[in-house]
Amino acid sequence: MMTKAHSMLAYADAAWQQTSAADLRAFAILAAFALLFAWEARRGYRKTPPKTSRQSYLSNLGTFLLNDTLMSLMSVSALLLLAEKVSRKGLLDWFPDSFAKTALSLLLFDLTLYLWHRANHTFDRLWMFHKVHHSDPSMNVSTAFRLHFVEVVFTTLVKAAFVIVTGVEAAVLLANEAVITMMVMFHHANIRFKGERLLGHLLIVPRLHRVHHSTLRKEHDNNYGAVFSVWDRLFGSFAEGEPVTIGLESVPGQGVLELVRYGLTCGWTPKPQPAAAAATPFSEKQFLDTMIAEAAYYRAERRGFAPGNDFLDWLEAEREIRSRQEGKPGSSTLAG
Repeated sequence: MMTKAHSMLAYADAAWQQTSAADLRAFAILAAFALLFAWEARRGYRKTPPKTSRQSYLSNLGTFLLNDTLMSLMSVSALLLLAEKVSRKGLLDWFPDSFAKTALSLLLFDLTLYLWHRANHTFDRLWMFHKVHHSDPSMNVSTAFRLHFVEVVFTTLVKAAFVIVTGVEAAVLLANEAVITMMVMFHHANIRFKGERLLGHLLIVPRLHRVHHSTLRKEHDNNYGAVFSVWDRLFGSFAEGEPVTIGLESVPGQGVLELVRYGLTCGWTPKPQPAAAAATPFSEKQFLDTMIAEAAYYRAERRGFAPGNDFLDWLEAEREIRSRQEGKPGSSTLAG
C-alpha cells in the first residue's frame, strides 16, 4: 500500500515538473477570464443590447484565435527568446537582489507599455491599427483581445527591445506578461465594485479604463496605463468620469475579417479630431448630407423614380447644395 502511494506521489511530482511556466500562465489567464466573464454575466455594470454584446464576444475571441494562430505560424513570439539570447548586460543586471529585480522589471515593463500605448494614440500610422481595439461598442473582458495582428507584431518588437535593454530573464518576462494580461482583462471588464475609486489611486481599474474607450477624443486620449495608474498621473494623461458612449463614432459592430480589413484602411472614421474643433464641423457635415439626400430624392421623384440615374441624382444634388453653401449659383437641371 505504501509502495503504491509512493509511486502515485512520484508520478504526480514528475507531472508537476513537466508542467511548464507557459502552461501555468495559460491556466491563470483562462481562470481569470472565466471569473470576470461570470461576474459580467451576473452583475454587468453597463447595459448593452444582447445582439451587440454577443457580436462583441464572438468578434473579440475570434480575433484572439486568429492572432494566436498567425503568431504561431510566423514564429513571431520567438523574437523574445532571440532577444534574450543576444542580450548581454541589461539595466537590471545592476540589481543583485532577485526580488528587487523582478519588481523593477514589472514597473519598467508597465512604463514601456504605457509609452507604447500612448504612441498608438499619437501617431496616425499606429492609430490605423489600434483603432480596431477602440471600435468595440460593447466594452467587456473579451475587448482585451480585440487587437489587429499588425499591432500584435509591433508590440512583440517593442517587448523584444525591452528584453535587450533591460536584460530581463524569460521566466520573469513570462510572469510579468501574465500579470499584465490579467490586469488588462480586469480593467476592460464590464464590472463595478466597492473600493474601486480607492484602488484606482494605484491601479488602472474598470472605471478609469472606461474613460479610455469613450467615443470622445478628449476622454479616450487618457488613462493609457496597463497596471499602474501612476504613469498617467505623472505624465498628465489621467482622467476620471463616466463616458456617455463607448467605441468609435459611426463604426458599426464588425466580424473578424471586417476588423482585419478595417485596421488596414484609413476609412470608417479615422482618428477623431480634437473635440474643440470637431464638434461643429461634424454637425455641419451631418446637416449637409441630409440636405443632399433630400435634394437627390426630390430629383428622383420628379422623374418618377425611374432607375438608372440614382448616382447622377446624388452628384447633381451634391453639386447644387455645395454651390449654394459657397454662395455660388448652382445647377438646377434635373438628370434624366
